[in-house]
Amino acid sequence: MTKQNVAVSYAKPSFNLGSPMAVSNPPVFVQKPPVAPGGCITISRNKLLKNLEINGPQRINTWVDSMRASSPTHRPSTDLSSPTEDHYSSWMIHHPSALEMFDRIIETSKGKHIVMFLDYDGTLSPIVDDPDRAFMSDKMRATVKKLARYFPTAIVSGRCRDKVYSFVKLAGLYYAGSHGMDIKGPAKGSKYKKNDQAGILFQPASDYLPMINEVYNELVEKTSSTPGAMVENNRFCVSVHFRRVDEKKWSELAQQVRSVLKEYPKLRLTQGRKVLEIRPTIKWDKGKALEFLLESLGFANCSDVFPVYIGDDRTDEDAFKILRDRGQGLGILVSKFPKDTSASYSLQEPSEVMNFLQRLVDWKRLSSYRGQARV
Repeated sequence: MTKQNVAVSYAKPSFNLGSPMAVSNPPVFVQKPPVAPGGCITISRNKLLKNLEINGPQRINTWVDSMRASSPTHRPSTDLSSPTEDHYSSWMIHHPSALEMFDRIIETSKGKHIVMFLDYDGTLSPIVDDPDRAFMSDKMRATVKKLARYFPTAIVSGRCRDKVYSFVKLAGLYYAGSHGMDIKGPAKGSKYKKNDQAGILFQPASDYLPMINEVYNELVEKTSSTPGAMVENNRFCVSVHFRRVDEKKWSELAQQVRSVLKEYPKLRLTQGRKVLEIRPTIKWDKGKALEFLLESLGFANCSDVFPVYIGDDRTDEDAFKILRDRGQGLGILVSKFPKDTSASYSLQEPSEVMNFLQRLVDWKRLSSYRGQARV
């Protein structure tokens, strides 16, 4: 197998891939999201993930139920008298709009260094039937480009890093592909780093590349009989998209995936929005990637950092939980539906994400102008 690729131009962070990483910086108080209200229709993420054990005794129906629960297909009713609307309103009390609470967020971040982490699909781009056509708008790209002028900005996605870059097309950002297992910083380094060292490249799952490629090829062949199924090689993980698969065929697809993965005990299965994710069993995820990038920027032991993570998917919960446990920064969930989440705030769709990012840019630009005027 290939040697693990950890080419880093600074002292390698002391991360243990076999155990949770300790956080030594003193916590900064930030409101932690309470448990979702009893009336809200939510499903435990941990319970769903356990139901997807590859070699467990569960029936395929359990997989299908979990696939269905993580992939809502209908918007909540707009009838104000409906229970669904009541549930959503109750959920919004605990996860208010980041746009409506913008001033409070800015007040909480005062005196701290804001660092931005952004998911791609469903956050910067709309969810589409064909994953290869998940293009972000030119207006969104321009907004992210302006954002990166003022704040360190990272794109954290389950996609292959190269593919994400081909969508975003912005240099000067940090890109963490394959759920954070393929991290690369700007080639010329970053103006935000607290040292003079150049860019980073961190790939903790390089030893799994031959296995991932093997599983990808097997899944392509195995799922070829299921109309609409699409298998995507994201380099350090494999995604099986079922957005265009008839729901009556989900059981068949789940059986196909399970028949392949049962031969690979070093791989695990998780879920996203109408996608099954096959990943190495190493303890690395978007939350670990967030911590790695903070350390890379020199903020590992700082109390004056304010990370903001925006994402829409189940895999983003790992990052939300890290921020909650650190007591620093905040998570923003992008969703039109009530979900069990560790995020503090919410936005409904990418257009609201763009508006939120633009407000951050405008606020920072005005603050900089006022600072120069005082001088």
